Amino acid sequence: MRPPTSDPLRIVRLTAENVKRLKAVEITPDGDLVTITGRNAQGKSSVLDAIWLALGGGAASKATTRPVRDGEDHARVTLDLGELTVTREWKGDRSTLTVASADGATYNSPQRVLDALVGRLSFDPLAFTRLSAREQRESLLDLVDLDVDLPSLDSQRTALYDERTEVGRQGKAIGDVPPVDETLPSAEQSAFDLIAQIRAAEEQRRDIDRARADLDLLVKRGTEVTEAIARLQAELHDLGQQHAAQQARLDAAPAPADTSALEQQLADIEQTNAKIRANQESAKRSRIQSELHHQYETLTVEIDALDKQKADALAAATFPVDGLGFDEGGVTFNGVPFGQASSAEQIRVSLAMAMALNPTLRVIRILDGSLLDDDSMQMVADAAKEGGYQVWIERVSDPSESAIVIEDGEVSA
Repeated sequence: MRPPTSDPLRIVRLTAENVKRLKAVEITPDGDLVTITGRNAQGKSSVLDAIWLALGGGAASKATTRPVRDGEDHARVTLDLGELTVTREWKGDRSTLTVASADGATYNSPQRVLDALVGRLSFDPLAFTRLSAREQRESLLDLVDLDVDLPSLDSQRTALYDERTEVGRQGKAIGDVPPVDETLPSAEQSAFDLIAQIRAAEEQRRDIDRARADLDLLVKRGTEVTEAIARLQAELHDLGQQHAAQQARLDAAPAPADTSALEQQLADIEQTNAKIRANQESAKRSRIQSELHHQYETLTVEIDALDKQKADALAAATFPVDGLGFDEGGVTFNGVPFGQASSAEQIRVSLAMAMALNPTLRVIRILDGSLLDDDSMQMVADAAKEGGYQVWIERVSDPSESAIVIEDGEVSA
């Protein structure tokens, strides 16, 4: 069978039975603006939902888990689109779909046929204007085909930004680093050699002192011996020899070393080592600061690359309406935040989005249209007529004679 026409389609007739709050309705729309009105809980929204359920497939089924009217075991929606007739039925937990051409022939893959014709029929232009800036941004992102995964890019950017912030914090925590004194040695000096030299000199002094003490003792004893020289001549002779030997030792001994310079070095070495330690700490902190600065710059380059990748993807994206875009805050129109546009401008742009999203099946649904004043309703009607679209809109009350009143699930007589 040849594929269905790509010419614009509109709903010629809608019939629905037992769909949500509906009992049985048959509507043959007249004109571009189809107003469904009536009191609350009578089935107005069910009429618009029946259109979406008939055409939307899995997305519509997920949004409406109980399409069959309470107390009934089956439901049916039929949409006559002129060249195509779409019928979807529910019985129990099963549903069937039939798409037939004008000559009565059916398609083997009916949902695939509808998917090729139906755009974003679930997009409600009025509901879009009431979303928050962030919700509008997410909704628009869902409508645009991008070459990148924006949530993944945002997650990567957040992780890099947090890491860069921590690196910056660590760099600041190091504080001001004193300059390194290049005249100092790179390693601390050892006091061991100086202490050993001082101890050796002190031991030498003690030896000389002991020698002097021994000599003094010999002199004293010599004096005593002199008084008894006659008796102790032999001993005096021996003492003389000892005296001569001891004198020779003293004469041969080197002069005591001057330890004042060594002692001064010992006094200065700790101060010098303290400076060396401060020097080493300054060099270490300077090195860490340099490494952190390099990390910070590297992370900045990565963040800039992610921002450019995202900006390039957005620049290459095709939006449903010229002038539409978005930034971190939400949706923009001609570079200005969408929320700052007038209510009329927001509705006009949202209608243009809905029309751009449904180029073939030119049907737009607007729920809760009671929020529109007369001027806004006229703007919707004019936009539908100008674009050749059929707008189905739900309102609690509408004084126009063309409005279709739903009462207790049926079209009021």
